[in-house]
Amino acid sequence: MPLPRRLARFNRAATNRVVLPVAGRLPGFAIVHHRGRRSGRPYRTPVNCFRYGDGFRFGLTYGRDSDWVLNVLAAGRVDITTRGHLLALTDPRRECDPQARWAPRPVRVVLRRLHAGDYLQCRLGSGT
Repeated sequence: MPLPRRLARFNRAATNRVVLPVAGRLPGFAIVHHRGRRSGRPYRTPVNCFRYGDGFRFGLTYGRDSDWVLNVLAAGRVDITTRGHLLALTDPRRECDPQARWAPRPVRVVLRRLHAGDYLQCRLGSGT
């Protein structure tokens, strides 16, 4: 079972403020720049992010229906900051691999223990 929603709320209010200044520069992390589906308000969410094929994959540790995931799916695109670079991603889609074979070994172990097999796949946009 993915992490509980109350932990997500705590992280949004407390932990994210500490992590945001460095998440866009550290390997394995990114800042997702997205807009609210209804409000249009801009958000920045730190996430685990890994290069995979012609794009990136994001482990959905809080489940496939997290607000940031739904916002990205609704927009059909997303910008991320990873390793100090702003990148445009397209074609977001949710997929599932219960074994998390796509993830680096330490991350794979955590995702398996959480039973968090869902991930978000995005392609690197042209020109980035």
